[in-house]
Amino acid sequence: MSNTVDNPFFARLWMFMSRHETEAIQRLRRENLAGLAGRVLEVGAGTGTNFEFYPHTVTEVVAVEPERRLAEQAQRAAAAAAVPVTVTSDTVEHYAVGAEPFDAVVCSLVLCSVDEPETVLRQLHSLLRPGGELRYLEHIASTGARARMQKLADATLWPRLFGNCHTHRYTEQSIAGAGFQVSGARREWTLPSWAPIPVAEFALGRAVK
Repeated sequence: MSNTVDNPFFARLWMFMSRHETEAIQRLRRENLAGLAGRVLEVGAGTGTNFEFYPHTVTEVVAVEPERRLAEQAQRAAAAAAVPVTVTSDTVEHYAVGAEPFDAVVCSLVLCSVDEPETVLRQLHSLLRPGGELRYLEHIASTGARARMQKLADATLWPRLFGNCHTHRYTEQSIAGAGFQVSGARREWTLPSWAPIPVAEFALGRAVK
C-alpha cells in the first residue's frame, strides 16, 4: 500500500467543493471542533478547511493529507491558521506513531474513503491518550429510497469520481467496533430530505478512548 495518494481529478474537484462549501457544513465543522484542547491529530485534512475553526486552546494540530495537491493547499491554510498546524502527506495507515499521544483525533468527511474503516479507527484509538476523544463529522448510511440510491452509487461511479467515497457506510458501528465509547452523537440533514443525491445525512459525534 502506498503512503501517498495521487488523484488529480478528485483533488481539483475537492478544491472546488471546499471553496463553495455550504454554511450548513461549515456550522457542523465549527461545532465538531468546539472545546478541543491540547494536541490534535486531524485525518484527511483536505485543503485545510477545518483549520480556521480550531479554538485557541489547541496547542498543536498534526494534519494528515496524503493527496499531494490537497496537502499543498492545506499547507497554505496552515500558514494562516490561528493555532500551530503541521501538515504531513502520509496516509493515516502509514503515519509514524510518536512517543507522545494525542488529546483528540478529528475525522471530517474522511472515513467514507478509507478501505478498511475499523482498521484505521483502531489505529486512531491507539494514538490517543487514555480518555482522549474522537470528534467525527461523517455522512452515513441512510434508509429507504436513499439507501437504495447510496448502494447504487457505491457500486458504480461515485467512488471513482469522489476519491473512493462510499456513501452507504455504518460509520458509527465501525467507531464502536474499534473500541471507542460514543459519548454524544446526533444526525443532521444538510440538504432537504427529498434532495435526490446520496449524501445529505450526517453524523456529528464524540467518542472516548
